[in-house]
Amino acid sequence: MDTFERLDAVLTPEHRNLLIGGTWRDADDGKRFDVVDPADGAVIASVADGSPGEAIEALDAAVATQASWAATPPRERGEILRRAWELLQERADDVAWLMSLEMGKPVAEARGEVTYGSEFFRWYAEEAVRIHGRWMDAPAGGSRLLTIKKPVGPCFFVTPWNFPLAMGTRKIGPAIAAGCTMVVKPAGQTPLTMLLLADILAEAGLPDGVLNIITTTRSSEVGQALQADERLRKVSFTGSTGVGRVMVRQSADQLQRVSMELGGNAPFLVFADADLDAAVEGAMLAKMRNMGEACTSANRFLVHADVAEEFARRLAERMGALTVGRGQDDGVDVGPLIDEKAVESVGQLVTDAVHDGARVLVGGTRPDGPGYFYPPTVLVDVPAESAINTEEIFGPVAPITTFTTDEEAIRAANDTEYGLASYVYTRDLERTIKMAESLDFGMVGINTGLVSNPAAPFGGMKASGFGREGGFEGIAEYLETTYVSLPAP
Repeated sequence: MDTFERLDAVLTPEHRNLLIGGTWRDADDGKRFDVVDPADGAVIASVADGSPGEAIEALDAAVATQASWAATPPRERGEILRRAWELLQERADDVAWLMSLEMGKPVAEARGEVTYGSEFFRWYAEEAVRIHGRWMDAPAGGSRLLTIKKPVGPCFFVTPWNFPLAMGTRKIGPAIAAGCTMVVKPAGQTPLTMLLLADILAEAGLPDGVLNIITTTRSSEVGQALQADERLRKVSFTGSTGVGRVMVRQSADQLQRVSMELGGNAPFLVFADADLDAAVEGAMLAKMRNMGEACTSANRFLVHADVAEEFARRLAERMGALTVGRGQDDGVDVGPLIDEKAVESVGQLVTDAVHDGARVLVGGTRPDGPGYFYPPTVLVDVPAESAINTEEIFGPVAPITTFTTDEEAIRAANDTEYGLASYVYTRDLERTIKMAESLDFGMVGINTGLVSNPAAPFGGMKASGFGREGGFEGIAEYLETTYVSLPAP
C-alpha cells in the first residue's frame, strides 16, 4: 500500500473538509489548501479552506448544541471520552503514521504522542463526574451558601502544528467533560490529525455540534470573526506569544475567558554535584523531544564550570549518534523541521552564535537534499547575550553557557521574558528546594527531562501565558461558579 492509498484508508477524502454541526462539507467558495510532507515538500493532501462566515456557522452549531450538551449527564460525557481513549489505542498506529506524515516526527515518537495525548481523554473521563460545588452555613448564621459549577459555554480553540494530537486533546477533553461545545481551528500545516481525531470522537458517540472544525489559511480573519461574537465565551490558544497578545486584546470587547499557552525559553541547569549520566539522558529528552520543536524544549543549557566540558562532550557524543531522516523510515531518530522558514531561523541562530564566539562540537551545517532537515547540534562557549540564548530556538540545537554560583545560575535562568518550563539537575536537597522556589517558571523538572503529564497542571507565567491545562486545574478553565444564597430554615 503506497502513501496515498494508506492516507485514503486512514482519513477518507470526505473527512478532509470542514466539520459543522456534524456535517462534513467543503468550503462554500470551493477553496482548498495543500498539506505537505516536510521530509520532501511534496503535497500529500488538500483540505477545505474555511472562511470567517463558515467559522460563524460553526459557532452557530456550537451555540445551538450548548444547552442540550450541558444537560447531558456527566457520566455520559465521561463515557464518550473513555470510548474515544479506547479508540485511540486501537488506532494508534494509523494516528501516529498520519501525524508523522504531515508533521515530520519519527513514527515511534508520534506513537508516544498518541499515548500522551489520549491520556487527557482518560483523565477527563474520570473528572467529568467529579465536578462539584459546596454547601455551608454562613459564618454569621441565618443563611446557607450554595455554589454551583456550570460550563462556561461555547469555546474557540486554536491548536499548533508541533503536537497536533495532544494539544487538541488537552483542550477538547476538559471541555467535553465540563459540558462545553467548541469550534477548533487546527494549524494549517497539520490539519489532518485533528480531522482524524474528530472522526474518532464521532465514532465514540460525541453528538453533532459539540465539536466543530474549521481548517483555514485565513486564521486571523477567522479568529477576529469568532472573538467579535458575544456568544463565544472562552478562548484557548497554544502558539506564539505575539499571536497570543493579539487574541488577548481581541477578547476584551466581549470579556471572554482566555487561556494562553505561549512561547518558552527553558533553562536546563546542571550543577557540579549532578549525576552527569542522568543529566545527559535528561538533556536528550528535554532538547530532542519533537526535534526541539516544543515550547518546553530545553533552550539554554546552563552548566557549572567544573563539569561543563565533560557534560558537553557526552552530550555531543549522544547528539552526533542520532540518525536524521524521514519520520516514517525505520531507525530514524530525528525527522525534519516543519518548513523552510524554521530551518532558516535555526541556521541563522547558530551562525550568529558562532559569530559571537561559540564553538560547534557537532552538527551546525544543514545537509544537502530535499526536505526541511537540520542536524542535532551542540555549541559551547556561547556568550550569555547571544541571540540563541534569548530567542526560542525551536530546533535541535543545544547552546551551553557556564556559571559558577547558585545565585548566578538563578539570575541567568530567570533572565528571560518567558516562564514556562525549567529543568534542574542536582543531588542536593536544599538546592532542589531553593531552585523550585526561586525559578520563575510554571513548571520545574528536578532531575528529569520530561515534565508534561496529563495529571499535572501545564502552563506558564510572564510572556509564556496564563491558565493551566491538565490535572485537576485544567477543568476549572471551562467552568463558571454561581453562588446561591438560601435562607436558613
